[in-house]
Amino acid sequence: MSGGVIASVAPGSLAERIGLQAGDELFSINGHALRDAIDVQFHAAEEHLALVVRQGGETFAVETDRRYGEPLGLEFTTLTFDGIRRCDNRCEFCFVTQMPPGLRTTLYVKDDDYRYSFLSGSYVTLTNLDEADWARIAEQDLSPLYVSVHATELDLRRRVLRNPAAPDVVAQLRRLADLGVEVHTQNVVVPGLNDGPHLDASIGDLADLYPAVRSVSIVPVGLTRFHRGSCRVHTDAEMRRVFEQVTGWQARLRERLGVDFAYLSDEWYLRLRETVPELDAYDGLDLTENGVGLVRRFLEIGGRRLQSLISNYQSPTLVTGTLFAPLLRSITGAEIVPVTNHFFGETVTVAGLLTGQDVIEQLRGCELGDVVILPAAMFGGSEGQSLDGMWPQEIGEVLGREVVVEEA
Repeated sequence: MSGGVIASVAPGSLAERIGLQAGDELFSINGHALRDAIDVQFHAAEEHLALVVRQGGETFAVETDRRYGEPLGLEFTTLTFDGIRRCDNRCEFCFVTQMPPGLRTTLYVKDDDYRYSFLSGSYVTLTNLDEADWARIAEQDLSPLYVSVHATELDLRRRVLRNPAAPDVVAQLRRLADLGVEVHTQNVVVPGLNDGPHLDASIGDLADLYPAVRSVSIVPVGLTRFHRGSCRVHTDAEMRRVFEQVTGWQARLRERLGVDFAYLSDEWYLRLRETVPELDAYDGLDLTENGVGLVRRFLEIGGRRLQSLISNYQSPTLVTGTLFAPLLRSITGAEIVPVTNHFFGETVTVAGLLTGQDVIEQLRGCELGDVVILPAAMFGGSEGQSLDGMWPQEIGEVLGREVVVEEA
């Protein structure tokens, strides 16, 4: 029997009142075995709770009554207790397969687990669901879900995923709609593969499922220098064609549906030097996990926080990726060091994929201010380290400067 290992107990919570502690293992609630944090949420919603717990090597049962609306108050070391569902696709542009050895171990997990889609907004392909999964989605109302579509035409999608057994995603999305599940989708656009008329077909097919399918994010393919496939990144001319294609859809869909529905990730705007949309153009959606609207959120909120942080220092040096550097310089007026990504390759331009070693190598030759401000996205993993395993203070020690990580 396996359960969930408790990482922390909220002070004053129900879990604390019954004596649960970090390191304990929770096996069941009201006789229901627990596969993941979803089961905990679902079964802990009852008024009377009977829990089976292992604490200090001893397994015992504890019973308690839950106040109305009171959460259990537990965080777990992992969201899933029975492992993670692995991806059975072989997408040529899969970022996991483009990772060199020696990075954080979590970066090599090729997951495709619908439970993580529900719990943390990660995008999954729905190619590995069985009838038990569908029954659970219905029973526990797992909504919203986030789905990587890439192409709605079945033969083309199977080519994109390199999975000849991939099911018809449009039929799956209709089934989710019938269950009352809201879905957000994404299309990673690869030049010469799923762009042009294929992208038109995908946006049209997905829009026909609105409002059950609430959005489609249009994301350009990203490739590192470790990529060994035949696909490639967009030229500027190809970026422009996709941009105009999607903005044309936005105008038509806003008239038809009242929303843009198809949302371009920020990279399209930054590479083409286009003005990012205003906040209301995102129709109240938070798609920032997919790189959609991050710049606008920064302009509305993060920029003020950064300016406040800058004001605490005499001569701060700000570090970012090459893509965002021009806009950041125009907003802050501070000294900006755009770091070229030698580790993954110069076509990788976002701050979230910068490594500590690239920052150190390129800042060593600069005249630095009294503090170096690094982007929080560099340290986005649960471990709080950069992709190559460096802590912010380690970078500061090498550079001989105080290092501050800007608030995400």
